[in-house]
Amino acid sequence: MDGNPVFDNDLFNPNTYLSVALAYTITSTASELEQLIQGCARNERAAQEKVYRLFYPRMMAVVRRYIDNEMQAEEIMNNGYLRAFQKIKQYNFQGSFEGWLRKIIFHAVADYVKQNTNYATKTVFIEKDQYVDKDHADKLYYDQLLKLVHALPDATRTVFNMYVMEGFTHKEIGKILGISEGTSKWHLSEGRKVLKEKIERMQLNITI
Repeated sequence: MDGNPVFDNDLFNPNTYLSVALAYTITSTASELEQLIQGCARNERAAQEKVYRLFYPRMMAVVRRYIDNEMQAEEIMNNGYLRAFQKIKQYNFQGSFEGWLRKIIFHAVADYVKQNTNYATKTVFIEKDQYVDKDHADKLYYDQLLKLVHALPDATRTVFNMYVMEGFTHKEIGKILGISEGTSKWHLSEGRKVLKEKIERMQLNITI
């Protein structure tokens, strides 16, 4: 069957699949997952539903690192899944399907952030990168770090997540978000400063 994916609104209704997805463990064999992917390529709704449920928790975790609002996060993730199902014939079974899907979901997040976040108000050019300890995030419990990062301004939070959590370089961040490398470096520096202040107020003995 050609054309757009044939799913309805219930497929992307979080109330339909959230409880199931959170308890769902990825136990499919490689051949079973391959069959699901091939079913999605044929626009089979049942296969789309299963893939959606299978990777929901991990993909939502990617989105929520950047988007604090639950409704916005659901909308962005569903848009990402829509893109994935539209492009799934491009997946050639080389490498991890989860990694392929994650990349598409991430770009859905990046597109949303780029359209809805104002970076231009804080454009500062820095000639040389400053040393940043990428491992410092591991010194906090994940939930503590997530709360602190979510409190950052939107633009700063996005750059911080992309650099520290995803491992992008400033050049890559600039290309994805349409900003200069200097602006990316400024937001990272600002994020580190704000997080350091918050950590100190929490009286945690952590060096950033």
